[in-house]
Amino acid sequence: MMSAAQSQTTLESKLEALQCHFTWDLDPSKSILLRRKEKFEDIGTEEGNSWLGHIYNLRGFIQYKLGFTEDAQSFFNKAAEAFSKIRNADEGPWLVVNYGNLAWLHHHLGDQAESQAYLSKVNALMNKYPSPSQDQLHPEIYAEKGWTLMKFSREQKKEAADYFQRAIRMQPDMVEWNTSYVLGLVNEFKHSKTGLEADLLKKMRIAKEQDPENLYIAVYYLEQRAKKRERIKDEARALATKVLRNPVGSYSGIKPLIRVYRNYVSFDEAVDLIEQALEKHPDERYLKRCAALCYKWKIINVRDSRPNPSMIDRAISLHKEVIALYPHSFLMKKIELANIYAKSKKSMAKAEQIYQELLESDLEPADKQMLYNNYANYLFLHCRDYQRSIQYNMKAAAIPQQSSFRRYSIDTLKKIRDRGRSPMCREIEEFLENL
Repeated sequence: MMSAAQSQTTLESKLEALQCHFTWDLDPSKSILLRRKEKFEDIGTEEGNSWLGHIYNLRGFIQYKLGFTEDAQSFFNKAAEAFSKIRNADEGPWLVVNYGNLAWLHHHLGDQAESQAYLSKVNALMNKYPSPSQDQLHPEIYAEKGWTLMKFSREQKKEAADYFQRAIRMQPDMVEWNTSYVLGLVNEFKHSKTGLEADLLKKMRIAKEQDPENLYIAVYYLEQRAKKRERIKDEARALATKVLRNPVGSYSGIKPLIRVYRNYVSFDEAVDLIEQALEKHPDERYLKRCAALCYKWKIINVRDSRPNPSMIDRAISLHKEVIALYPHSFLMKKIELANIYAKSKKSMAKAEQIYQELLESDLEPADKQMLYNNYANYLFLHCRDYQRSIQYNMKAAAIPQQSSFRRYSIDTLKKIRDRGRSPMCREIEEFLENL
């Protein structure tokens, strides 16, 4: 007869073999978890969202990692309900990950009998719904793993794309899988000025045609066409009417749409659009976040040395609100608030105060790097303190975290070195050699 210790070891080895959030190496720091929590709260949970079950699974896992086990169980239960409604069936292979999560949760809660019961449910599902390919996981598992990694970690985007590809190869009729796969690929080119290569643009067009109700991909496709110098103003305005009718959420299409308006319609119309959305939904924090971003673009990115004071006031008010509404994702918004203050020469002291408070705060390396890079730009543009700007670009570059902020600081230092006018050229040269 098996001893209690042996039984526990056997249970744990079975749990380790499961495919679920608890076994997918999702182990970021607490501060990143809190930011992810805020981000995922903004994904719409309206009826008909084909990823609703996956959203609840992921939110449940995050709540568990943050120590809120009751919330975690509630979200896992909601995930099962959402899958049942979306798939119009009480059971199916889409529940394998969900039951795996519940098996792990009950194990951690000390309820081994309930954990074993969910393990049995997983085995029953896998026997009843085997993978179409013997040496691979079921496509439902690949799709959820791909979606989770894509949402959870920038570093795992390529891995996520690979899982989506495997899922789509085995089950090509799942439209939402293809849409998310294409959006994941496109996201890598978000800041490209020339747009996508022809084959990826074609994939995007096909995904949009297959998923006509998805306004998020429609906006992204419109943006890519605009980058190819197509005239899209009228289409953008028509799309805006549809987006404003949509339930509010980070996948409603409003954020990429205001970016399209900013770049290809007009800044003023972008501001009008987000204010119109806020008028319809005055309490939606995600819209306030989008509005703060829109005003920041208008004030900081437009070559206007004297922005309208009322616009600056509105931007400051929105940023303060957003900082309060997203207490764990405050860093970038505080930096933006400082830069908005810096645009008004009367408020330079407030800008400097915000930066000094941030520089003295306890931040993770990636956040420090972002802060140093932004402070270097602030010192250069607003303070004309070129020497300290160089020093902070060096600080940003010295943190070995690969990011756009590090690349920008290194490129800036190389340009200063190549011009040869700064008294710090030799120091920069030595620094870059030792990087």
